[in-house]
Amino acid sequence: MLWNKRTTCNATIASGTAKEGIIQNVPISLLTVFGLLIVGSRPVRAEYSFGTATGLGPPVNTTYGEGAPSISADGLTLYFDSDSPDGYGNNDLMVTTRKPLQGAWEEPMNLGEGINTASFEGMPSISADGLSLYFASTRPDGKNWDIYATTRLALDAPWEEPVNIGSGVNTSSGEYFPNISHDGLSLYFASDRPGGHGFVDLYVAKRATIHDDWNATGNLGSPVNTAVFEGWPSISADGLRLFFCSFRPGGYGRGDIWVSTWATTDERWGAPVNLGPAVNAESDDACPSISADGSTLYFFSDRQGSIGGNDLWQVSIDPVVDFNADNRVDIEDLILLIEHWGTDETLCDIGPTPLGDGVVNAADLEVLMSHWGQDAHFLAHWELDEIGGDIAYDSAAKNHAAVVGDASWQAENGRVEGALQLDGIDDYLAAPFILDPTKQPFSVYAWIKGGQPGQTVISQQGAFGEWLSVDSAGALSTGLTFPMPPVASDTVITDDQWHRVGLVSDGKGMSLYVDDIEVARSDTSPILPANGDLQIGVGMILDPSSLWSGMIDDVRIYDRVVVP
Repeated sequence: MLWNKRTTCNATIASGTAKEGIIQNVPISLLTVFGLLIVGSRPVRAEYSFGTATGLGPPVNTTYGEGAPSISADGLTLYFDSDSPDGYGNNDLMVTTRKPLQGAWEEPMNLGEGINTASFEGMPSISADGLSLYFASTRPDGKNWDIYATTRLALDAPWEEPVNIGSGVNTSSGEYFPNISHDGLSLYFASDRPGGHGFVDLYVAKRATIHDDWNATGNLGSPVNTAVFEGWPSISADGLRLFFCSFRPGGYGRGDIWVSTWATTDERWGAPVNLGPAVNAESDDACPSISADGSTLYFFSDRQGSIGGNDLWQVSIDPVVDFNADNRVDIEDLILLIEHWGTDETLCDIGPTPLGDGVVNAADLEVLMSHWGQDAHFLAHWELDEIGGDIAYDSAAKNHAAVVGDASWQAENGRVEGALQLDGIDDYLAAPFILDPTKQPFSVYAWIKGGQPGQTVISQQGAFGEWLSVDSAGALSTGLTFPMPPVASDTVITDDQWHRVGLVSDGKGMSLYVDDIEVARSDTSPILPANGDLQIGVGMILDPSSLWSGMIDDVRIYDRVVVP
């Protein structure tokens, strides 16, 4: 999902019989329904796709600070905290509702006196049944920053007087950011108590039943906790993914959102992975709250575009069900899922959406079928698999490109099936206008082989800088930061080997990728708009020195941030 996986499909199904390459013990109904199908060999890959991060806007966000969202299991209620002066203290607990699921959030309500006091109340976490609300407070009956809980008998009943959850969790140090697991038996939180790895560490407390006291508190250990700050945990409904905020190196801002996974709850947490530029900006991004179905991540940020000091934001997390990357969710993707049935292949582990559960099974089949017949989020996709002619067909949106010059189709020598060989003299592709790079997040990827310093992979007429090009040292670069200097990587791509090069613009900055590794990052968005046609294999002003000498294959442009 967040990690790239490649494999090669070489599967044949005939007369309901699993042939070579098909995992055995697949439900026979999956094999017999579709009769005869032969899937040719092709590289396939998994990508983790985010939508565009958007602020929740008024009336939830105000000119004051809103933070620490906690989404209910049904997605219809959102708890958060606010420092609005209209409350009972310097920070109060709030709630907003919506109906239906895609409806607008209603005017937030203060949870009222008794829940809120003259002290700090914040960092809420609502239980899956909606009957318990955990939060942190500095009210005087506690030891420091303590964690409290309030309960109610029914969803329409009033909240009862909050109680300190006790010494199984709270100490004379500070305890913060409670997050209750879906089954109610684990409470994740942060603490600055002695004996940790850093300034603030993540911990978990356990209990046998929801009626028992909390006990068996333990530090989550390395690699989740480091010598710096870790906080704001959010555990997924299946208990296998932990989102949290960290100030560790390798992020995009001071505080970034990361995710750690484990295959079962008996294992150690894996190395955390940064959620990338679609979620994390150069601002503080924290307080993740993952929806029960795993499709939406809520968080707070003080990024550009916020109304107040901190605003609540959301971003969709989309499973990539187009396993073989052919711009269609169809029978070939189903065959790949069957081929990996019962394994832990991350390529096909998309259910429950979008994070998976560590095994390819019926949950993944259900997600796949819910996307059946859909196209990927492509603005354009030139597969470059033609065997001749002067047209390169766009399989996504009919933005067909004209082949200029005497470029040679390489039906057998491409990276993903065929490719187009350009001679560096007069060959290139002329495509229509696709997008203005200043108007929306987008991603572009292409396979390339060959090339020379100064040559161009993708450009746009009327733009102020090439999309993807090669600098004087033979390394990947982009000039879309004009009038700022171009962003250049240190990764040479002119070594006559196949490389997958990419540019991801998240609306706040841009990242360059080579072979699915981020090799450069600029926090400067494209400065000037462009409305010209797109060109592949030549610079924006058709400078002869910019003409590409080598092969180009499988050019994709997405309407969103797609992180390898």
